[in-house]
Amino acid sequence: MVIHVALNQNGYDICFSHGILFRAGEILDLNRKVFIVTDTGVPPVYADTLLKQCAQGHVYTIPQGERSKSIFQFEALLSKMLELGFTRKDCVVAVGGGVVGDLAGFTAASYMRGVDFYNVPTTVLSQVDSSIGGKTAVNLNGIKNIVGAFYQPKAVLIDPDVLKTLPVRHISNGLAEALKMSLTSDGALFDLFEHGDVYENMDTVITRSIEIKKSVVEQDEKEQGLRKILNFGHTIGHAIESEEDLHGLYHGECVALGMLPMCGTQLRPRVKKALEKLSLPTEIEMDEAVIMQAMKHDKKSESSGIAVTTVNTPGAYVSSIMQPEELMDRLQCIIKR
Repeated sequence: MVIHVALNQNGYDICFSHGILFRAGEILDLNRKVFIVTDTGVPPVYADTLLKQCAQGHVYTIPQGERSKSIFQFEALLSKMLELGFTRKDCVVAVGGGVVGDLAGFTAASYMRGVDFYNVPTTVLSQVDSSIGGKTAVNLNGIKNIVGAFYQPKAVLIDPDVLKTLPVRHISNGLAEALKMSLTSDGALFDLFEHGDVYENMDTVITRSIEIKKSVVEQDEKEQGLRKILNFGHTIGHAIESEEDLHGLYHGECVALGMLPMCGTQLRPRVKKALEKLSLPTEIEMDEAVIMQAMKHDKKSESSGIAVTTVNTPGAYVSSIMQPEELMDRLQCIIKR
């Protein structure tokens, strides 16, 4: 299956197929120097499979985890590319999850003012969400994704077979983002989460999530309006994620927590059950003052408040501006007493 993201100048194909990783060389232009970025949590066989299809491939492995999305790691990748003599005609390929994709994409956007970038996502979260749309970034001073660029990939290869090596917790972590998109944009997909067997319908969940993300990005490539709905649950989620003492939680788990306060009171119990069905957290112990401060640093903060998305009915959303104090009131529903 090929899903085309139609953008004015930067359109590209998302190629979804079982076993496509072994055919990457038929789809991507790998007949040049290829800088493959992966991390220690990704089975090395995935990067090696791609490497064998490259004319001149180099694998660079970063430590697994959010801490690798740093200015220091960004500099290290650029320095390695320079050392290896990469030119503007060469390319970068991310083989991994969201951290690898964000970091490798920002590196590609910055090296010599931009080289070709391909994304080969290997986690549920990156396949349904982060590999699509061109957001690339690193973290700075504890603030997530505060330094980055919109830089679309030349192509995305999605091979659902690579998900077989993921622990169940990582699968649930990614499904939080798919659930997010169902709540804002696809009531039928939410029905699958609420009443169906998600794990038996992973191909459907992935492809429908891709279609939602593609549609939003086509209408609003650089987040001037509609694309902000993709941040549903992220204002509170990112604030939780940025608290040092809570680094044991994955991104999707933080988003799961962040969605609940932004749901209407009648919808919230249904979403909570759907999250519990996926073994995702629905309450947490945390320092409210620290979370408040982090929300004020959110990229969606404006002089009049913080731009947020709320959902009262699956498949429909409301965009508005909230004050931090109102967000704090909503936050109470997930605080463990």
